[in-house]
Order: sequence, then structure tokens, then C-alpha cells
Amino acid sequence: MRKYTMGIDFGTLSGRAVLVDIATGEEKATSVCEYKHGVMDETFLTDEKLPPDYALQHPVDYLDVLHFITKDCIEKSGINPKEIIGVGVDFTASTVMPVLEDGTPLCFLDGFKENPHAYVKLWKHHSAQKEADAINALAKEMNAPWLGQYGGTVSCEWMLPKILEILKEDETVYNHTARFVEAADWIVWQLTGKETHSVCTTGFKAMWNEETGYPDKAFLKKLDSRLANIVGDKISTNVIKLSETAGYITEKAAMETNLPMGIPVAPALIDAHAALPALGITNTGELLMIIGTSTCHILLGDKKTEIPGIAGVVKDGIADGLYAYEAGQAAVGDSFSWFVENCVPQAYYKEAKKLDISIHAYLRRKAEKLSPGANGVLCLDWWNGNRTPYVNSNLSGMIFGLTIQTLPEEIYRAMIEATAFGTRRIIELYEENGMEIHKLYAAGGIAEKDRMLMQIYADVTGREIHMSGTAEACAHGSAVLGAVNENGYETLPIAAEKMKKIKETYFVPNMENHKVYTALYGEYKSLSDYFARDENTLTRVLRRIN
Repeated sequence: MRKYTMGIDFGTLSGRAVLVDIATGEEKATSVCEYKHGVMDETFLTDEKLPPDYALQHPVDYLDVLHFITKDCIEKSGINPKEIIGVGVDFTASTVMPVLEDGTPLCFLDGFKENPHAYVKLWKHHSAQKEADAINALAKEMNAPWLGQYGGTVSCEWMLPKILEILKEDETVYNHTARFVEAADWIVWQLTGKETHSVCTTGFKAMWNEETGYPDKAFLKKLDSRLANIVGDKISTNVIKLSETAGYITEKAAMETNLPMGIPVAPALIDAHAALPALGITNTGELLMIIGTSTCHILLGDKKTEIPGIAGVVKDGIADGLYAYEAGQAAVGDSFSWFVENCVPQAYYKEAKKLDISIHAYLRRKAEKLSPGANGVLCLDWWNGNRTPYVNSNLSGMIFGLTIQTLPEEIYRAMIEATAFGTRRIIELYEENGMEIHKLYAAGGIAEKDRMLMQIYADVTGREIHMSGTAEACAHGSAVLGAVNENGYETLPIAAEKMKKIKETYFVPNMENHKVYTALYGEYKSLSDYFARDENTLTRVLRRIN
């Protein structure tokens, strides 16, 4: 009998499932389903306008998608469900849910259905920046030992700032919440009937580490006296390693998903982190860029190094015995989408429609004819704030060098180049702090579809870039972790080696272009260092005026 595992990946706008043969890595079937309610970032369910920087989701979408994609994937594959021997799950993070003791989302209750704070706060919910600022100020004042693990700055995207925002703005929601949980761990809870929290989600997004646990009671009490007992009360201390089994498919979950009752479910992964085993990356020195709405830059190391501006370093965060490092950019695909939705003339849309291609494909077709630096346009890639190295959601994107002759494709290419410069800055940050990087990989929807972008990344970094062999790298990686159990493989490295998917072709840098881009990158660094200073950001100036 052949053996398969299912990887279930929850992204920003949709969920997907992939069924993988554990002997060969072959993807037998894939299913994708969009969230009905999407992202609520401008208006709420009641049509009321949301405050700036909100990004909410409805957890009913996660359940609807989970039930559809699992059944659909099995049906498409034509296999006997009894051949499925494990399940892995990943999710965007930090995506925070307030729930009851049994895991019921608070927003399902009649008294909270019209309360935005009772809903899911998506990873890109950035309205908790002032709470993050308070946490950072106190952590520095108290010399909190865990702060260096997160590059010296806590992000507003993480769990504690979002909880503190709820506490300050709606204490009723806070008091009725039995548990604040990452959506990744919540999905595992729905499948197994058992609440667990993985070292990946808690280590990177909830400021937990194996030596000291969460931030201590003294810190939390000083931050807000009402938080004194949150650890063990509203934040679970049941943190498990990725090499453990989170639980087993319950009878209820089996009926809802068509997965076999009793098969093991792996601990939850953050979506970007799940992509590493999909490419067979379980060793040090191999940096993976997961390029989508945002980008994560993940690296494994054999030692713990505190690097300023990174999102975190977590022991056993992906592979047992190694330290997982995460850095990233808060907007990549999101910034390109903003541009085509707001800044492209109708004539371009009409021409794209005539050619039967997307507006992105049409812009790429025109932009790829341009040479590096020829258009005189330079951007800062902060359309959704900066994640690394400044960790500041108040920073905003900028476009320099515009004239009345500037064309849309010139701005579009400059925005792509800016994201490549941001990636080079992150690579240099790692290396300046003693981390070895000898190979670059790329995965994700944009990496899969946009050859021009990947060539620009190779030219800007001056490095070869190896590509994922699957369009569903995150789901595939979750399937790899789902194969590490009593029915499959003993360790993640063994499973990853058997099931990895990498393309034979790769992108080679044009070194003439690299020289030009290196000069432009110097200007990018100068501009970013200047505008990253709070007193110089337009956002800060306007806030002072108002």
C-alpha cells in the first residue's frame, strides 16, 4: 500500500491542501478555496468603517475552507483515504484569535458578532503599533533578557501587542476570552480536539523560549496590571516540539474532512517556515525567500546569535537541534497590487484585455524591456511598514525620481527592484552578524510566476537563486512534517530528503546588471537610513501637525 500525507496551508486570502506521496514527493492532488469574507481592512461586517491599519478575518471562513479542501483534495486524487497516514498544518502568523475554553471563537457568540475585537486579527493587522512601542520601551527599561532574541524590537504584528490592544480598547472582549491562540494552533485543535501550541508559533510570535518561557509576571504586570496572570490563564504553556505529535484526527473531524479517524496530526507551522522542508532545507547556510504578499527570509544556524532587526531566532523552530532565524519584508505582492489598483491608466487595462493577459503580465512585458537604472526612478519598499531591519509599521513607501515623462512600467519595475534591494539588505544583515549563507532558494506564488522579478533578485544580490519545484511549497512542507510520525519517517531530515521538490533550472545573475544595481543599492541604503529615522518620516510629521 502506498502512503500519503496531507499538507493544509492557510494563506492571507485562501486555503489550500495538497496530497503527497511520502516515498517520492509526488503531489497526487491539490485543492484551493478562497475565504468568503476575505480580509476586512476598510469596512467591517456591519459596513462600519474600520480604524486605520486594521486587518480582520472571520474564523468561519477557516472552517469552511478546511472542510472543502480536504474533501476535494481526496476526491480529486482518487486514492483510498485509508492510505493517508498523517496531516500537517501551516498558517500565516501572527494571526490571533480570542476563543472560549473549548476553542469556540468569541465572535460566534451573539453578544460579540458585531464587535471587531472579537474577530481574528490577521498578521498584517498593524493598529497595535503603540502597544508594541510600549512593550519595547518597557523591555529596554527592564533589560528584558528575551528582547535580543527578537532583534531588539517587538513587532506590532505579534500576539502580545494585539492582546494588549484588545485589553485597552475593549476589556469586555478580553475578560470573556478564555484563550488567545494562533490560528495555526487553533486549526490543529479543531482536527485533534486537543489544545497544543507549537514551538514554531509561540517561539516566533508569542515571545516564548525553552529557557525562560514567556515574558515573566513582573514584566507583564508592569506593562498592565491586568496582564499579571495571563500566562497559564489566557495564554497556554502547553508548548510542544515539531518532532512530537500534536494529536490524532477525531471522529468529528474525520466526518467533516474525510480524513481517516485516528491518524497523527503534526504541530502547527508558520506558513513561510513550512516551505523549508518542501525544498529539502534542513541544514545550515541555505536561505529561503518565500515571496508572496509579503516576504520571509528564513535561515537555519547551528548557534544562537542576536541580530538587530530580525523577527526572531528560535531553537528547534523548524528542525530539531538547529536555530531558525526569520527576517522579512512586510509588503511585496501587496505593494504591486496597490500600484495596479490605483496608479495604472485604463489604456493599459484595455491593451492587456486585448492580449488576454493580466495587468501584471502586461506591465512585466513592458518593464522587462527597460535596463537597470535607466528610468531614474528609485523606491523604498515600505508600503506596509518595515519589518527588517527597522521593525516599524509607521514607515511608509516612497517613490523618487518622478517626472512628467515617467511611465507606469518604470515605476512598476522600480518597485520590484526596491523589494530586491530590501532582500539584499537582509542578506547583508545576516552575514554582518556572522551567519553563513552559501545558497539562495525562492518559493511562493510570485517566485513561481514572475521570471522577471526573480532575475532582478539574482542581479541585485549577485547570487544564483534555486527555485521550488512546487507551486504549493508551504502546503507541501506541511505534508513533509505530517510524514514524521509512527506511520512514516523517524525524523524531518529523512522525510525532507525523500519528499523535497526543487527545479533543476535556476536563475544566474547578470554581473553587468549587478554592477549597476550595486550603485543603486548604495542610494537605496542612504535613503532608507535617512527616512527610517522617526523624526523624518512623513507619517510622523503629519501626526505632529494633526
